[in-house]
Amino acid sequence: QVQLVESGGGLVHPGGSLRLSCAASGTFINMYAMAWYRQAPGKQRELVAGISSGGSTNYADSAKGRFTISRDNAKNTVYLQMNNLKSEDTAVYYCFAEGAKYDHWGQGTQVTVSS
Repeated sequence: QVQLVESGGGLVHPGGSLRLSCAASGTFINMYAMAWYRQAPGKQRELVAGISSGGSTNYADSAKGRFTISRDNAKNTVYLQMNNLKSEDTAVYYCFAEGAKYDHWGQGTQVTVSS
């Protein structure tokens, strides 16, 4: 059974940084395109950043220049480095794995940016 477990969320002041991790089990992520999504209260879930199996990355406009997605296939883990955080980044962040046949979601980790 494939599981994605996010960690690294928390409360941070505006301008601060967090690094989210998504650890996979039950499969090898090198076969998957991986992504981070987020969902703020009352809003739809939105793509934050994605990384292909080959390492190509893409970002939402709101994340460009501040967030970096990376993957360590040897550790079966995907990361999201978030710098210069803003209050509007407050959301639950979800890890997503897009496979050839099946997709998988993590349970989410809360990120709150507040002074």
